[in-house]
Amino acid sequence: MDDLATRDLVGVADAIARREVSAREVTRWSLQRLETTGRRLNAVFRIDHEEAMARAAELDELQARKGVCGPLHGVPLAHKDLFQVAGRECHCGSILLRGRKAERTSHALAQLDAAGQVNTGSLHMAEFALSPTGFNGHYGPALNPWHPEHVCGGSSSGSGVAVAARLVFGSLGSDTAGSIRMPAAMCGVTGLKTTFRRISAEGCVPLSASLDSMGPIAQTARDCARLLTHASGPNAADGLCTRVPHQDYEAALDGRLQGVRIGVPQAYFRSELDPAVEAALDASLEVLRRLGAAIVTAEVPDMERVNALARVLMTVEAATLHRRWIREQPGAYSTQVRARIEEGFAYPAVRYAEALSLRRRIADDFLRTAFAGCDLLHVPVLTLQVPTIRATTEGEPATVLRTIARITYAARGVNYLGLPAISVPAGLSAAGLPLAFQLIGKPFAEAALLRVADAYQRATEWHRRMPPAAMPA
Repeated sequence: MDDLATRDLVGVADAIARREVSAREVTRWSLQRLETTGRRLNAVFRIDHEEAMARAAELDELQARKGVCGPLHGVPLAHKDLFQVAGRECHCGSILLRGRKAERTSHALAQLDAAGQVNTGSLHMAEFALSPTGFNGHYGPALNPWHPEHVCGGSSSGSGVAVAARLVFGSLGSDTAGSIRMPAAMCGVTGLKTTFRRISAEGCVPLSASLDSMGPIAQTARDCARLLTHASGPNAADGLCTRVPHQDYEAALDGRLQGVRIGVPQAYFRSELDPAVEAALDASLEVLRRLGAAIVTAEVPDMERVNALARVLMTVEAATLHRRWIREQPGAYSTQVRARIEEGFAYPAVRYAEALSLRRRIADDFLRTAFAGCDLLHVPVLTLQVPTIRATTEGEPATVLRTIARITYAARGVNYLGLPAISVPAGLSAAGLPLAFQLIGKPFAEAALLRVADAYQRATEWHRRMPPAAMPA
């Protein structure tokens, strides 16, 4: 069982299918790690021991009777605490919703149940998904498994930590301004923000209905492809969910990049890059070039404007959702989160309407300009190295705010544009903390993103590196 920490999601699913290990054995191993390492890293909110072991036993018995396994048969997963599971608590990282049990299971988790997952519990997240660092004033921060004094990224903080520390083999998170890509980048794993509503958000606690996107976090691009394949089915009950048919995303992973054109914008995304981040970006481009991709220059429209409009949508929609709760129970919010929500009350209705009405035109302009000569964009996830918890919570307020703003600098606008993007591990800094690059695609180009990320990972080992917290005690 000691070698389970070295296996990825697809590897352990294959091992269960070959009966090299049972669902019960893998689930017991995962639960033990969640209870020990997971608690130490503050990565979990709820661990469902009895339910998970009962589910694993059921799957083992099914396999013994029929010999047929689903694509996620017996694989222990855990998900961000805004994905509801019927009859279980879902408090979205808050104390306001603590103790409330969900009436239904989210559509995405029901899809993964059908594929054979063992859902082991819910994972730490920023309060109401409102922190790019993983800050949570009620439950404390989840701790980066590479170095606990540094932030792990948010708001899908527990998802990034749990996958990186080899507690579970994958997780679904949500991304409103980078909340899948940032924890993936800071924890050294792979994270995919999907095209707006490629995965249904039904049964998930919302932050911003115009920006929220669901997606997988896992060790590898292939793992993410398998999770996306089985979480992204259309949902007629969700009016915003896309009607794009089911797709086998693993089928596109052939390791070949000949003919793929990767654009590198110099404006905006390459401004004020930390030297270590820049070196990792350049090194990853060289790998992609060697694999057959054409690396070309690309232009992007005014991203500062895109980010500003994204901020309007997020804060106004969050304020609308929380208006009654903030009026009736202001003390149930941490000061930082309440301040971010209340910012949305200050925008006039015309400003919000403008941000919505301009969205299609700005997105079309971005597609015409940025992808004029390329298929994908290659940009940073973070323009700085992973900061410390202290640098994002203590000291001169203006300095702290500047640091936090830099964290979302390269990620936020992608949500306003509704585009898919993937964070890929690409190195370690001198301090031993992860570095990453981001690929951005056209709408519904998840297959292309995964194909390039998978080819890169076949040629590198960064996604295989385990943080100190994942090592046996």
